[in-house]
Amino acid sequence: MVNQLTLAAEEYEGVTGLVPFVDGSSLVDLVGAYESARGFTPAGGYGGLVPAYFRFGDLCDYYRGIEKRQWPDKGRVSLLACDCGEIGCWPLDASVTLTAHSVTWSNFVQPHRRVWSYADFGPFIFDRRQYEAAVSTCLATLTR
Repeated sequence: MVNQLTLAAEEYEGVTGLVPFVDGSSLVDLVGAYESARGFTPAGGYGGLVPAYFRFGDLCDYYRGIEKRQWPDKGRVSLLACDCGEIGCWPLDASVTLTAHSVTWSNFVQPHRRVWSYADFGPFIFDRRQYEAAVSTCLATLTR
């Protein structure tokens, strides 16, 4: 099954956060529900990435996992930050795998709770053209 990505710029506490939506559902809600169902404490607590708080570099490259200074590492991406907006406080990280036709998010990790298993969360597989268009469309709204 191919998933659909929407990347939304959401305002909160005076800053803009970038929140991924997978098949119409916020990744913040999806991971929060996953963690709650498994009894992870604290569950949730995520928010969008805040470009004003972190030097992501080229955000199109960042979401492909190929930015020169990719965070947290090449081929990995922090998809969510803490609900305070700080990426290092409470991120949700994933592997990003690119092919000519797809982008896959897999191997999710909450780096501050390495014992939590996300083995049943994802993978999310996107058509590469649709994925890159969703990222570009959202980023264009930031520069207006």
